[in-house]
Amino acid sequence: MSIIDREILSLCRQVTADVILPRYRNLQHGEIEDKGGNDPVTIADRESEVALFEGLAKLAPGLALVGEEACFADETLLDRASGPCWIVDPIDGTRNFAAGRPPFGILIAQADGGEAQSGWIYDCLSGRFCAAHRGGGAFLDGEKLIARTTGGERPLAAISLSFMDEAHRERVLAHLIPHYALADIPWCAAEQYPRLALGTNDVAIFERTLPWDHAAGALWLNEAGGKCARADGGPYRVDDGRKGMIGAASPALWEQMARLMAELPGD
Repeated sequence: MSIIDREILSLCRQVTADVILPRYRNLQHGEIEDKGGNDPVTIADRESEVALFEGLAKLAPGLALVGEEACFADETLLDRASGPCWIVDPIDGTRNFAAGRPPFGILIAQADGGEAQSGWIYDCLSGRFCAAHRGGGAFLDGEKLIARTTGGERPLAAISLSFMDEAHRERVLAHLIPHYALADIPWCAAEQYPRLALGTNDVAIFERTLPWDHAAGALWLNEAGGKCARADGGPYRVDDGRKGMIGAASPALWEQMARLMAELPGD
């Protein structure tokens, strides 16, 4: 495990122990709010983002900070994503965390030029730690990882219909779903990306692709030998504001889903 991986892991463990888990199944009245569209935020999200920012600032002083909660308060902070920056989701899977159930985790990426250069995924309950560095491979708990498929007769797909407009949702239901066995949606990118590389799921569709949700995971999946990219084959950039992405355990599974999506009636 590299020095930076060890430092990020230590920071995630500390913030989890000091800030996140003391609030798990222990949130009080007024400590959960709705940002709109069934998108909750808790006091633990805000407090853990501050703690992560403080730790990351010590690792790389002067590097810009782009966090989910900070950007919700001030959308102009997203402009920082085009340059050298840390990108942080302090609790990915807040809907689960607020309901007192797993999964949820911490997502951190270091980006430059609009692309993630390194990414880390930490599962707050199990301690599972995923790390990736552009051109350097993907790692799971310090061991190099090669993505694997489920090996089933029909690919197992996690198709999230959230954030799709009704017409597009109906087209997806009619045209895509017959080709796949359906997996449950964990409502947590920190869980979904590992599922795609660890033989649990074969393919996933992401409609909303905010940088704190996907910068770390998309890089990690690609470095593991899977494929994560826009449906037109373009790379995921943290600063382009586009919607829609496919993640898959192998390039072949990605190509199959991309072809089917290109054939969607009316799209």
